[in-house]
Amino acid sequence: MPTIYEKLKSDHDTHRDLLAKLVETEGNSDERRELWKSFYYDVSAHAAAEEVAFYSPLLAESDGQAEGRHSVAEHKELDDLLQELNDTDMSSPGWLTRLRTMKDRYEHHINEEEDDIFPVAKDVIGADRSGEIAAEFAERKKEERTLVDEKAEEALKD
Repeated sequence: MPTIYEKLKSDHDTHRDLLAKLVETEGNSDERRELWKSFYYDVSAHAAAEEVAFYSPLLAESDGQAEGRHSVAEHKELDDLLQELNDTDMSSPGWLTRLRTMKDRYEHHINEEEDDIFPVAKDVIGADRSGEIAAEFAERKKEERTLVDEKAEEALKD
């Protein structure tokens, strides 16, 4: 069974790939819309599940609070950028500029998680040898994906 660190890294690698493809797209193309939808839904569900399954136990321990708070604050900043991109016309030059900003901030965030937070978490909450945290993350991510879908449907109704 994979550990939480392996599951998160796998998602991060998928997100890196989607972002690399997205910055190569142009205008309001089918390709851009599909790549954005894949990225948006997966990263939104990932972040919410990560906060519950990974950051909650890290924040519960005093040795993990500084790192946990920092990352959760970055999640909020990234969520704001995601919403801004969702509200911007994809054919506008500003969309790609904003995407590049979000890409840089997101890649900084996930590199920081992998390089700085994971080692602290392994000391604070353990190596997740049984995969319990990873299993909780996977289940929560499925639930969050459903919630993201519902939120998107509500936005379309408005």
